[in-house]
Amino acid sequence: MSRKLISGDTLCRILYVDLTNRSFWTEERPDLFETYLGGTGVASKLLLQECPKGAAPLGPENPIVFAVGPLNGVYPLASKTVAMFKSPLTGNLGESHAGGRSATAIRLAGYGAIVIKGSSDTPVYISIHGEKLEFRVASVLWGMGNSYTVGRVIREREAGSGIRTIMRIGRAGERLISYASVITETYRHFGRLGLGAVFGSKKLKALVVSGKRRLKVKDPGAYREAYEEIFKSVTKSPAMKKYHELGTPMNINVLNESRSLPTKNLMKSHFEKAENISGESFAKNYLGRRVACSHCPVSCIHLAALREPYVSEPLFFKTCMISYDYELIYALGSMLEVADPSGLLRLLDEVEIQGLDAMSTGLILAWATEAQEKQLISEKEVRLRLSWGDVEQYLQAIRMIVEQPNDFYLALGKGVEYASTKYGGGDFALAFGGNEMPGYHTGPAAYLGFLVGARHSHLDSAGYSIDQKASLTKEPLEIEKIVDLLLAEERWRQILSSLVVCFFARNNYTPEFVIKALSTVGYEFDQKKLMNTGHEILKMKNEFKIREGFNPDSLRIPRRILETPTSLGNLQENTLREGVELYFAKVLSKGQISSV
Repeated sequence: MSRKLISGDTLCRILYVDLTNRSFWTEERPDLFETYLGGTGVASKLLLQECPKGAAPLGPENPIVFAVGPLNGVYPLASKTVAMFKSPLTGNLGESHAGGRSATAIRLAGYGAIVIKGSSDTPVYISIHGEKLEFRVASVLWGMGNSYTVGRVIREREAGSGIRTIMRIGRAGERLISYASVITETYRHFGRLGLGAVFGSKKLKALVVSGKRRLKVKDPGAYREAYEEIFKSVTKSPAMKKYHELGTPMNINVLNESRSLPTKNLMKSHFEKAENISGESFAKNYLGRRVACSHCPVSCIHLAALREPYVSEPLFFKTCMISYDYELIYALGSMLEVADPSGLLRLLDEVEIQGLDAMSTGLILAWATEAQEKQLISEKEVRLRLSWGDVEQYLQAIRMIVEQPNDFYLALGKGVEYASTKYGGGDFALAFGGNEMPGYHTGPAAYLGFLVGARHSHLDSAGYSIDQKASLTKEPLEIEKIVDLLLAEERWRQILSSLVVCFFARNNYTPEFVIKALSTVGYEFDQKKLMNTGHEILKMKNEFKIREGFNPDSLRIPRRILETPTSLGNLQENTLREGVELYFAKVLSKGQISSV
C-alpha cells in the first residue's frame, strides 16, 4: 500500500493536550495514518505508545485518545469518532464509539486525533476552535445535578453553533463511577467502559471542538461517482428504511418471538409484555422526532416525547425529549421487567441526567434485585426494597449509585463483576471480561463473541447474527466454524471503525466499495492488505489487553447463561471454553490473511 498526502490534508495531524501543565502542541504522524488508516487503528497504536504498562485507569498517566478516519466528513454514514483509554471497568482496553457531530468537528478543526494527557488540579473544560485552544474554568459546572444543564450552559458560551461537538460528563463521571459515559450532542454517547470516569479523574468536565476547514479529495470525478453509489445504496436499503422508521427497537419483538430477549436478569428469554416497550409501540405512541448524526441521511436516532406534570404545579405539563434504542430498552426494560413505557422513559432520562451507561446500569440493577430476593444483600444495605418492574425504586437506586451513600453502592459503582465478588451471586452476575452483557441470548456465537471480543461487546463481531442464521437453516455450527466467522467479522470491523463508518452501514460499505472510496482520498489498498491491516489492529488491541493483565483462561462464564435455553438449545460451558482457546490462538498468530 502507498499513499500520497493530498495538499492541505490535515488527517495526519495529532493534537496533544497536557492538563497537568495546561499546554498543547501538534505533531504530524503520516506513518500512523498510512499504516492504520485512522480511527480504531490509529487510536490503538497511540494508546500502546502513550499509556504506560500498569497505569492506573483513574490516574493522570492514563491517556484519552480520540481519533477519526479518512472517510469522516467525506462520505455518508462515516460519522463516528473512536475513543481509546484504559478502562476503569475492566482494567484493560477501553474503546467506545460515538456519533453526532464529533467526527466532522474534529476533522474540520484540522486534526486526525486528539490525545489528552495528565490531570488538572481544578475542574476545567477544553475549548478547541481550529488552531485556537483554551482551558476554561469549569468549577461552576462541576457538581451540576443535570447533564442537560451542563450542555445548555456550554452551548450558550461557546462559538461554532451547528458545526461543533460538545462532549461532557454528568455527576457519575465526577464521582468516578466505573461505567460513567461521556455525552455528546445530548443524544449520542461514548457509553461503554467508563470514559466518563476517566474524564472525571482528570477533572475534565467537557471537550468542545469546532472548525471551518475544507476537506479535499484526490479525484473529484471519481469521488462524485463513489459518493452517488454509496448514497443510493444507503437510501434505497430496506434495512436502512427500518432503522429510519423504527430504529434499533425493532429488535424487541423479533428477539422476543424467537425467545432470545434477556428478561428478568435472564431468568427468562421471553417477556410477556414486550409489545408495550417495542419499537412499534414507541413509534405509535411516543415518537416525537428523529435525529441524524452529521453527514447521515438515515436519521436512526429516535426521540420519545414524554409529557409529565410539574411536581409543584400539577396542572401544568412539561415535555421531555428522550432518546431510546434497543440496548437501552433491553437493559432497563425487559431485564428489570419494566413494561410501562412512560416509566421506562423516566429511567432512561435519569440515566442521561446522571451520565451513566444505560446498559451497565440496567444489568447492575437486575443483579441487585435478584441478590436481594435471594437475601444475599439486606434492605439495610440497599436502603430500598427492589422488586421487578418497580420504576420508583429503580429511580432511587440509580441516584444512589451516583451518590454512593454506603459500601454497597460503592460496590455497585464499580460494576456487576466487582459487586458479585463482594456480595456473592456470581452465577447470575451477567458480565463478560468485566463488561456487562448486551441484549442477545441467541446462542453460542453471541456468547463466544462477548467473551473474546476486544471490547466484550456485540459490536465486536455480531455473533447473534450467526446464531440467527443457524436457527433459520437448522444446520448445527461446529465451534471452529463459529470462531472463524467471529474472527473474520471482527477483523473487518477494525477496518470499518478505522475509517470510521457506522456499523449500521456495514453491508453497504463492502470491501470493494471501501477500496474505491479510499482511492478517492489518496489510499491504495487491495482486499488482502485490508484484511491483514484489520488483523494487525485486532492483534494490537489484544496485546494491549494481555499487557495490562487480561488472561483468556480466567474468563468467567456466568452459570445463568447455561441454565436458560436459547433458541438453539442450552449452551455448554466446555464448548465455549474450547472456542475461547481456539479464538485467541488464531487472533495472536503471526500468519497473514489471504482474503476477506
